Amino acid sequence: MRHLIDPLDFTRQETDRLLGLGEKILESPQKYAHRCDGKILGTLFFEPSTRTRLSFESAMLRLGGQVLGFSDAGSSSATKGESVADTIRMVSGYADIAAMRHFKEGAPFVASQYSRIPVINAGDGGHQHPTQTLTDLFTIRRRRGKVDGVTIGLCGDLKFGRTVHSLIKSLVRYENVRFYFISPEELRVPSYILKEVVMPSGHQWEEVRAMEDVMPELDILYMTRVQRERFFNEEDYVRLKDSYILTKDKLRAAKKDLSILHPLPRVNEIAPEVDGDPRAVYFEQARGGVFVRMALILTLLGLEKGILSGEGA
Repeated sequence: MRHLIDPLDFTRQETDRLLGLGEKILESPQKYAHRCDGKILGTLFFEPSTRTRLSFESAMLRLGGQVLGFSDAGSSSATKGESVADTIRMVSGYADIAAMRHFKEGAPFVASQYSRIPVINAGDGGHQHPTQTLTDLFTIRRRRGKVDGVTIGLCGDLKFGRTVHSLIKSLVRYENVRFYFISPEELRVPSYILKEVVMPSGHQWEEVRAMEDVMPELDILYMTRVQRERFFNEEDYVRLKDSYILTKDKLRAAKKDLSILHPLPRVNEIAPEVDGDPRAVYFEQARGGVFVRMALILTLLGLEKGILSGEGA
């Protein structure tokens, strides 16, 4: 039995095969409409979510399965003091696979140690978000045909942004990727990510303060919001929340084939006027997450033979 807790739980080859399955599902969804008949997904969301929770539910329903779970900690026995270990032990008797989002870093990993069913990390604090990373890679691959060789600017909250941390860990496994880390000083990418992930990879990288300085170089611009829920005081959040706002004017210097990604939700870091630009793919990105999660559910349940083993490549 396998879990997905960290984006590196799958090798690059396994990741690419899973993304390939996602593309097959997107192209012919009807072929997969009954693959999960009789299966149940447990959604254990101790922290609010819209896209991730609904896309997991949509994925399982599109596969013919069913869903049960809760959408916030207040409607679970966590309010009574129940541990994550006990929660997953209980859910293991009700469902065939579980997706867990938790405000505590490492909670899904703890759950995986006690679970009798596959556990998917749907986001844990400011730590990891592996299914968003799969969605990001899926979007890049569909837009550019490959992931190798991209120049990417990651912009905004790089300190607390779990989507950024997970994406960096995956991108360093591809060839000739160049990173620009665009953030205010207070929201820089954590030093451990640089020292343990980026530097050992040998990829080129640079920290910059203004997106305009590197806009002409980018193939991918990955925007993120400044996350109010990660701040300890309101003053710091208010001071930093408008650090970067992408407008049509700032895109004038960008490549015509730039792709603008965002894990969503956005606040005001992308002006609505940008939505109509063909380079804005964040809503397409969100839709793609359904097919990626369908592929992941099938893979972890062993219902799509050969995807991870390499058979039929």
